[in-house]
Amino acid sequence: MNVSVTRQTVRSLCGRIAYESGLAYARAGKVTFDAYDDEAGVYAAVVRGSGGSVYETKLRISLAGDVAASCTCPSLASYDKYCNHIAAALLRIIEHRLAGSVPHAAATADAGLADADRSGPDEALAAKMIGLFASKPAARSGARKRFETREQLSVAFVCVPLDDGRDLALGIEARLGPSSGRLHSIKQIGGWLDSVERGESHPIAKAFAYDPELHCFSETDDEIIRALARVNRGDVAFVRSPSGLSGGPSSQRTLRIPPEDWETLHALLGRASDVSLQAGARLLPGLPWAEGPLPVRYEIDDHPDAADGSCRLEVHGLTSVKVLEAYGLALTEGGLVRLPRDACAQLAQLQRMLPAASPTERATMHATGREAAAIVNDARLVRIPREQAEGFMERVVPGLMRLGSVRIAEAVSDKIVREPLKAKLYLDRVRDRLLAGLEFHYGSAVINPLEAAGAKRSDEGPILVRDGERERRILALMDDSAFVRTEAGYVMAGDEEGEFEFLYRVLPLLEPLLGVYATAGVRIRLLPDPVVVKVSADTDERTDWLEFKFDISGIPEAEIKSLLQALVEKRAYYRMTGGALVPLDGQDFAEVNRLLDATGMLPSELKDGKLRLPLVRGLHLLEPEGSRVVKHGRSLRGLLDDLRHPDQAAFASAPAALAGTLRDYQLYGYQWMRTLAHYRFGGILADDMGLGKTVQSIAFLVSMLPILRERGQQALIVCPASLMYNWQSELRKFAPDIRCGIADGAKVERAETLANPSRFDALIVSYPLLRKDIQLYAGMTFHTLILDEAQAIKNETTQTAQAVKRIVAEQRFALTGTPIENALDELRSIAGAVFPGLFPGRRAFAELSREEVSDRIRPFVLRRLKADVLRELPDKIESVIASELLPPQKKLYAAYLAKLRTETLKHLDQDTLDRNRIRILAGITRLRQLCCHPGLFVEDYAGGSAKLDQLLELLDDCRSAGRRALVFSQFTSMLAMIRRELAARGMTHFYLDGDTPAAERVALCDRFNAGERELFLASLKAGGTGLNLTGADTVILYDLWWNPAVEQQAADRVHRIGQQRAVQVIRLVAKGTVEDKMAELQQRKRHLIDEVIRPGTEALSTLSEQDIRELLSIGTDEFDQGPVACKKVHH
Repeated sequence: MNVSVTRQTVRSLCGRIAYESGLAYARAGKVTFDAYDDEAGVYAAVVRGSGGSVYETKLRISLAGDVAASCTCPSLASYDKYCNHIAAALLRIIEHRLAGSVPHAAATADAGLADADRSGPDEALAAKMIGLFASKPAARSGARKRFETREQLSVAFVCVPLDDGRDLALGIEARLGPSSGRLHSIKQIGGWLDSVERGESHPIAKAFAYDPELHCFSETDDEIIRALARVNRGDVAFVRSPSGLSGGPSSQRTLRIPPEDWETLHALLGRASDVSLQAGARLLPGLPWAEGPLPVRYEIDDHPDAADGSCRLEVHGLTSVKVLEAYGLALTEGGLVRLPRDACAQLAQLQRMLPAASPTERATMHATGREAAAIVNDARLVRIPREQAEGFMERVVPGLMRLGSVRIAEAVSDKIVREPLKAKLYLDRVRDRLLAGLEFHYGSAVINPLEAAGAKRSDEGPILVRDGERERRILALMDDSAFVRTEAGYVMAGDEEGEFEFLYRVLPLLEPLLGVYATAGVRIRLLPDPVVVKVSADTDERTDWLEFKFDISGIPEAEIKSLLQALVEKRAYYRMTGGALVPLDGQDFAEVNRLLDATGMLPSELKDGKLRLPLVRGLHLLEPEGSRVVKHGRSLRGLLDDLRHPDQAAFASAPAALAGTLRDYQLYGYQWMRTLAHYRFGGILADDMGLGKTVQSIAFLVSMLPILRERGQQALIVCPASLMYNWQSELRKFAPDIRCGIADGAKVERAETLANPSRFDALIVSYPLLRKDIQLYAGMTFHTLILDEAQAIKNETTQTAQAVKRIVAEQRFALTGTPIENALDELRSIAGAVFPGLFPGRRAFAELSREEVSDRIRPFVLRRLKADVLRELPDKIESVIASELLPPQKKLYAAYLAKLRTETLKHLDQDTLDRNRIRILAGITRLRQLCCHPGLFVEDYAGGSAKLDQLLELLDDCRSAGRRALVFSQFTSMLAMIRRELAARGMTHFYLDGDTPAAERVALCDRFNAGERELFLASLKAGGTGLNLTGADTVILYDLWWNPAVEQQAADRVHRIGQQRAVQVIRLVAKGTVEDKMAELQQRKRHLIDEVIRPGTEALSTLSEQDIRELLSIGTDEFDQGPVACKKVHH
C-alpha cells in the first residue's frame, strides 16, 4: 500500500524513544479523536498519559505528506522533535487508513446490540433503540485521500445535446472503469450519482461494479461528480414535482444540465482528463469553441418573378445548427459558439419561422441547377416584396450578419442606394408655443418620419438603405420630451419647464445626430455662451465682516439677486427679463448654493452685488487657497495665512517685559492669541491640563499692557473662587508690572475695588461673585476678558453663564482643558461667551453634525496634548485596583440595590423616568457611598470598608517606598473618616475642600511642594483644578466621578510641568458594583473632545435610560458582575 506517512516517517519526526512510547499508547487504546478529516488532512486527538494526565494534540498532514503538529504537553516546547503523544496520534491515523476505517463512537452501540441476544426482551429493545439513534458512520467519500489504498477509477464525460420537445438542452453522459481497462457506459447515471453520494456500491456492467470501499476518483473527477450529483438531486425533484410536468426529465443514460448550472460545470469539465462533445455525428475531444461565423448562409437575389421587383432570401445550413437558447450557445459540427442572448433568441426564432422550399421553388431550383445543393443544405426560401425591401435591408440584413454569412447578388446590390443620413430639426416659437419639424434626408430623398405609414415610396425606384438605428435614437429623444407628435410636426404649448428641459437637456443630445435650424424666437431663449460664475471673497477691515461679490457672466447685476433667489428655491432655471432661460444646475452654481446654505445668507440681503456676514460665521467655509468659483482678495488671503501660521505673523517673539521664558509651544500659543486679537477674534485655548494655559495668557496680557494703559481699560479675569489668588500669585511672578486687583471680600469691599478700576491693569473675580455683582460690571467696558476653567459656564441657562455674556469686552478668550465633558451643547455655551453668533440657536445646533461643529470651531480653538509637546515629562501610569466588599457591606449593598432596582423598573415601565431622574440618581449616589463606606449614611454602622482598608494599605506602601500621595474623594465626609484613620496612624497631611479660603490654597500647595508633610487630601470639586502639586508623585482617586475629564484634571495637578518623577494614578473600585458600570460609562465619554477637535465616529454619551439600566444591571439577575481587571497605561 502506498501510504504517504508511514511508521518510519513517525520515527523520523519523533525520535526512537517518543516513537516507542507513542506506539505503547496507541496499542493501549489511549488515543481518542475529537476531529478526523482525511479530506482536509486535519485531525485532533486526546491522548491519556501514564500518570492520568490528558494532552490535546492537533495535526495537519499535507498532500505531500508533510506533518505540522502541536501538543499541550510541556515537553514539546523544549525539544526539537515531536513528542510521544503526537507519535501515538500519528500511529493511530496510519492504522485507521490501512484498515479503511474511520474512528467514531458507535462501536459501543453496536456491541450493545450484539449483547441484546443474550438479554431479556426489555434489554434487547433498549439496545435496539440505542442502535437506532446512535451516530452512524459518514458515507465513504469517493475522493482520493492522503493515505489512499483504494483503486483510482477513470471517468470519461460526454456532453450531448438533448431535445425535450420544446427547447434544446445540454446533458452529460459518463463512462467508468479501471484506469488500465475498458470503460463502461453508465446506463443509469442518476442512480449511480445517488450511490456515490450515499457511499454505496452500484452495478455498472456484468463484470464491473462501483464500490466506494474499493474505488476512488481523482480530485478533479470527484469535484465534477459531486457537482453532477447536486444537479441530479435538483433534476429528480423537478421531475417529481407537479410544476415540472412539462420540463422533461433526463433520460436514464443522460443527466440534463440546467442552464443556470452550465457555467460552473463547464469550468469543471474543462479540467477533466477525459471529456468530449457530441456535435452531430462527430465526437469532438474536449469542449471546443468553433472558429469563424456560424455555418449558415443567407443569399439575397432577385425573385424569379422579377416583374414586381421582389427579392428572395435563401437560407442554407440553418438546421445544422442546434440553438441552445437558454444557455446562450449554438452547437455546430465544429464545436460550441457563444452568442449574445438576443442573437440566440433570433436564431431560434428563425428556425421556427422559416418554411421549407415549396414544390414550385424546388422546380425553380432544379431548373437553375441548384436543387441538389438546396436539398443537401435544407434551404429555406423567403419572398421579400418590393415595398418591404428597404426595411429588410435596413434592419434584417445587419442582424443576419451576426448569425452567419450574408451574400447579396449583384442584381440586387445594383438597386441598393447607400446615402448618409442628414437629419434636420427645424425649431420655431410662436405665441408661447414651441414648434418642431423633423426631416430625414438621404441624398435627394426627403422623408418625413411623422407622415402616416401610407406614404409609400415607388416600387420601381432604388432600394434605399436607411440608418434605422440613428433614426430611432432621434425619434426616441423627441418622444421623451414634452412635445406632442402630430402629422404636421411637434408642438409644445405653454410649458416653459418642458421648453427649458428640451432646449437645455434634450437638444444637446440631439445636436450630434442632426442639424438644428432655429428661428430668432427660439434663439432668444438660449444663452449664447456658457455661464461663468465668479465670487470674490474679502474682508472689510473697518467692520470685521466678510464680503462676497457675485459676478455671473451674461447676467446683469440688477438680475443677480433674482437669480440667486431662484437658486436658493432649488429651481432648475432662471428666466431673464429678456426671455433667456439660465440653467442653474452646473458645478459653479452648486458651489454657490452650498455657500449660501452654509452661511445662511439670503439673496434678499444682496446690495451692490455683495452679500455680507460676520467673519466668525464664514471663516470655516473658505478653502485655504480658494476654489474654482470663490477667489480670495488680498486682505482675506493675509488673514487666512496668519491664522494658519501665527508663528510667522508679526508677533514672532515673546514680550520683553515677561518675567520668564516660554517653551516653544507656549510661545506658539501666545502668538496664536495675539493673531486672533489682531483680527478682533476670540478663541478657546484648550491645551491639555498642566501645559501652562495661565502663563500663555499672562504673556498675552503683558503684550497688551501699553494699550490697556493708553486707553485706561482693564483686563478682566474670571475664574473659580479657589483660583483667584493663584492667578494673583502667577501675575506677580511672571508679570510684576501688571497691577492686579481682586474683587473679593464683603460686598462693600468689592464695590470699592470696582469703583476706581483705573488703579488696576487687571481685575480678578470668581464666577460666583461675578454673578452676584453683575450690575456693577454691566456698565464697564473691558479690553480683554479671560475665562479660566471655562467649563464653569458649560450650561448656558445658568445665571453664571448669563452674567458672563453680559460682560462687554473687545477681546475674549476661554481657557479650559475640557471644553466638552458630556455633550456638544457645553461647547456651544462656552463658544457663545467668546464669540456670539458662531453657532445657531439650540434647536438648529442640535441638527449640526459633529463634523460641521468641528469645522466651525476649528479656526478659533488651539489644543495640544502633553504627549505631543512635553516629551520630557515623566510617564503617567494609570491603574485600577479592585476590592471585594466586606460581608456586612455587601449585604447592605445588595439590599439597597434590590430596592432601587424595583423603584427604577416601576418608573421605566410607566415612562415616568424623566420626572424621577433626580431621585434615581440620588439612589445611585447612595450605592456609591456604600462602596466607599456604609458609615457615610447608615447610622450606627459598626463594620468596616474594604476600600478604606485598601487605601490605608496603599498609603503604608507609599510611606515605605518614599512616595508622596494626593488623595481625592468627592465626599468630604469620607475625607473626614480618612483623616481620622491617618491621625491614628501618625500620618501627617494637608487638607483642602470647598471651605478652605482661596488665599490659603496657594500657601498649602507651596508648603506641600516644599516637602512638608506626607500626604495631601482634597475634595475632587475644590482641588481638581487650579492647583500645582508636583510635590506628590502618586494620585489616588478614592471614588470614581461620572466624567473622566474631571478625574483627568485632578490627576494633572501632579502630572504637569515641573514634575520630575513618574506619576502613578490609582483608581479604587469596588468589584461587581455600580462603580464597575461607571468605569464603562467613562470609557464611552473619554474621547469626547477629540471627536469635535478632530472629528471621529463615536456617538456622544449622556446618562440615558440605557445608562441607568446598565448602572443598576437591570436585565441581569447577578449582583456580582465579575472582577475589574487591573490595567496600566503609559503616557
